[in-house]
Amino acid sequence: MTFGHSRDACGDDWPLVGRERELAALDAVAAEVLSGRSRVVQLEGAAGVGKSVLLSAWWERNDQFRVLRARCHPLERAFAFGAVRQLFRPLLAAVSEADRARLLEGSAAATLRALDDAAGTEPLPEAADVTASTLQGLDTLAARLSRRQPLLLAVDALQWIDQPSLRWLVHFAGQADSHPVLIAVTTRSAEVRRLDPLLAELVRPANCQTLVVEPLDTAGVAQLVQTLWGAEEPDDAFCAAAHAATGGHPLFVRALLHQAQRSGVRPTASFRDRIPTVMLSTLAGEISHRLCQASGEVVELARALALLGDRKPPELLAAYCGTGRAVVLSAAQDLRSLGLLRADGDLRFTHRVVRDTVLGMLSPEELGAGHARAAQVSCLSGRPDEEVAAHLLAAGPVHGSWVLPVLRRAAGQALHRGAPETAVTYLRAALHQPLDDAERARLLLELGTAASHYDAALAISCVTGALEELTDETARSDALGVLAYSLLLSRGSRTDLSDVDRKIAALCDPRTADSGAADRELALRMGALRAWMEFERPSVTGPAPPPAPATDDDPADRTAGERQLLAIRAFRALRAALPAPYVAGLIERASVNLPAFSHDLFPLHYFVAQTLLYLDELDTADQLNRHLTREISGRGMELLVSSLMLYQAGLALRRGNITEALATAETAADQASSTGRLPYALTLDTLRIDALLAQGRMEAAERIAGAHAVAGQAEVAWERPRFLMSLAALRIAQGNPRAGLSLLRECGHHCEAAGTVSPAMAPWRSRSVAAHLALGDTASARALAEQELDLARRCRIPRALGVALRVTGLATSGPRGLDLLAEAVDVLGPTPARLELARALDAFGAALLYRDDKRGARSALRRGLDLAVECGATVLAARLQQRLHLAGGRVGRAGGAGALTAGEERVGTLAAQGYSNKQIAELLVVSLRTVETHLTGAYRKLGIAGRPYLAAAMAAADPSRQGSATTDS
Repeated sequence: MTFGHSRDACGDDWPLVGRERELAALDAVAAEVLSGRSRVVQLEGAAGVGKSVLLSAWWERNDQFRVLRARCHPLERAFAFGAVRQLFRPLLAAVSEADRARLLEGSAAATLRALDDAAGTEPLPEAADVTASTLQGLDTLAARLSRRQPLLLAVDALQWIDQPSLRWLVHFAGQADSHPVLIAVTTRSAEVRRLDPLLAELVRPANCQTLVVEPLDTAGVAQLVQTLWGAEEPDDAFCAAAHAATGGHPLFVRALLHQAQRSGVRPTASFRDRIPTVMLSTLAGEISHRLCQASGEVVELARALALLGDRKPPELLAAYCGTGRAVVLSAAQDLRSLGLLRADGDLRFTHRVVRDTVLGMLSPEELGAGHARAAQVSCLSGRPDEEVAAHLLAAGPVHGSWVLPVLRRAAGQALHRGAPETAVTYLRAALHQPLDDAERARLLLELGTAASHYDAALAISCVTGALEELTDETARSDALGVLAYSLLLSRGSRTDLSDVDRKIAALCDPRTADSGAADRELALRMGALRAWMEFERPSVTGPAPPPAPATDDDPADRTAGERQLLAIRAFRALRAALPAPYVAGLIERASVNLPAFSHDLFPLHYFVAQTLLYLDELDTADQLNRHLTREISGRGMELLVSSLMLYQAGLALRRGNITEALATAETAADQASSTGRLPYALTLDTLRIDALLAQGRMEAAERIAGAHAVAGQAEVAWERPRFLMSLAALRIAQGNPRAGLSLLRECGHHCEAAGTVSPAMAPWRSRSVAAHLALGDTASARALAEQELDLARRCRIPRALGVALRVTGLATSGPRGLDLLAEAVDVLGPTPARLELARALDAFGAALLYRDDKRGARSALRRGLDLAVECGATVLAARLQQRLHLAGGRVGRAGGAGALTAGEERVGTLAAQGYSNKQIAELLVVSLRTVETHLTGAYRKLGIAGRPYLAAAMAAADPSRQGSATTDS
């Protein structure tokens, strides 16, 4: 059965045969896509088995799709978004200006950064609204095209795709479930980069249907024999012999049959034994034979095409061959007559096997020299820097004054396009150039800056080396900024932090009053880095004295250095428990029109984000987190993205969104960086332990804690005390208050040594109260509670004050204790601390119940129960429910929609309406894991097995939602 034709290396048209199974499978996938669902399909097979031909023949008979195609090449692996540009640039070049503007509306800058060479040379803009995500811009373009017509993104030779393009395909496939897009890729089975996690993610069975394109069977070979010899009926024995000799590989079958016909063989039984005598040992042998019969100009052109790639201008090929354009065109015609060049006029080989054969005829020395010449010719001809750089990488060491600028420019363009791995590759190659010490140091700094996007350990190594040779103060300042940022996102580094601190201090000497503005900014920046180290690594620098809230020495807020100083003062004031209004005023001045993130501003954003978090300015903190996430999306800053996801989990936990916090933290844990260790791993696990304890999942919390509960660390970072508080809570929950109290004392020691006294940041005293009360030591409990209450009243942060009032009320008997608990409820009511309010209501309700005020107890306990259920705090909810029952209140059945949290109800309602998990995630702007967690919780509470039963369960529970609320008896 014939569906299409192809032209093989012998220059003949052949029918597509023996592919009915694959075509039917492609039709089935297409039907799903045409119904509005995105899909990925992989055609895998050996070289020359007909994968590309099969894909082309299929889409030619399916005109419902708009086809965008890219052919990957091993030489272009280092191109930033090379495959993406092949997909979209021809289409954008063909449409009108008006249509182009419509397609790029709202994301032009980001999209052109990936697609337009000219755009890639412009400096990065600083404003967040013009530095939006490159990936999001490409997503938007593809989505808009798919709304016009179902889209087929066909990528040949996926094993050779560049990393940024692969990242986008994985990103788009992961969130494009609602778009009619088919991503069809072909892969050479022997050359798939199986260890590449992105490639594995794109073609994993859950996302992708893989069709293995096998060699032809005997019937398929018989159809090709019939095609070549025409009316003469082929003999079965002859066809079987041809199949046995070639293994059914289409390219070899065609070469064999073509050679057999030229040798006078007929497709009859009598010629069956002649098959082995005309069998080509490899197709490469035939190609080599044809080239050996050609002129020197033809062979040189074949080599030029193999090295430079397809569709290169005749002028470039002529420059490589050292001849004229007319000679190149004449040689191209000879190549076509040999069946090695396409007949359609393009300067392209008929098949990549031809290119592989030509390259295989060159010795390693000839191959390196060929790429070196290709690089030089491409540079002189004005070809893109990344194209020149690709040849330089393939050539090995190439020297010349032009090489270093090319590699640097190519690295800058790759970094601009969100491909830091590619930039690092170019810069590493640049290190092999003849360099003096100063130039080498500057290059190491550039390499470290690029590496800091995704590999903190590599960045630290490179920048540390650069600092040994850099003499310019501004360059040393830049290097220390990158080093500090990389240390922030690296754990377990063996870098001598005291040596780093000394280097920072050397650039931080006080400047005289008449120093220039540049010197003053440098001093301010170095002071900011020292302040970061004082907080991050207190064992290295020791604490700085807390600032006083005086105004006569307050800095201005005009420059970046001045804003950093303001942010540092705000953070130090927060740690010292100075009044919240004073801290908020400083941080507001530091963050007005906050610039876009960059290494030379580090750690401004860090101090602003931390201060907003502990001030309980959660809405502002969430806006900052979203702003930074949008800004760096598509720039390859994997480590920072992971840190921002962790910050998002912390925000959710402080709001009391237990389920969301745990889901976000689990997602962050799943997205481990390429270094194999997440930044802030201890903080991540601290958040997970807190959330799991709120859900009563102590075994899961213990498994996480077991990986970190190692005492006596040589260096104590700020993460350790926070972890100790969570570990103590776990031990107390397990019924071991003495162990918990010991951990909290250790936590207090670390906090006091570091100068952190604010109960908003280190509430170890209030956490100790429960342990002392469990041990019957009321006096110690009351003393610690009163200390924390004094500090909380001083810092004037409502959450901290509410918590201190609650624990002091618990430790205080009589009317004063009740008054303190009532005040805690009043203070926490207007705050975003919903879980802390639920805990205060629990304590207040229990106190009222003890005094036999059942009506008041029911009111407080009912309100606390609603909050605890909404937060997903199942342990607290169970305790509140039990106390409400003792107070005479009625509670509804455990199941039903009334027991669902707000998040579970929102997700469940959308799922019951037929939305997919990905669609729900997009609508609610949450992660896919969050959706899955909410659905799992809803299934458990409703007592159903899964999504098919959800609509009926929620409908059945709807009439009882009001009745399931707690009521008075």
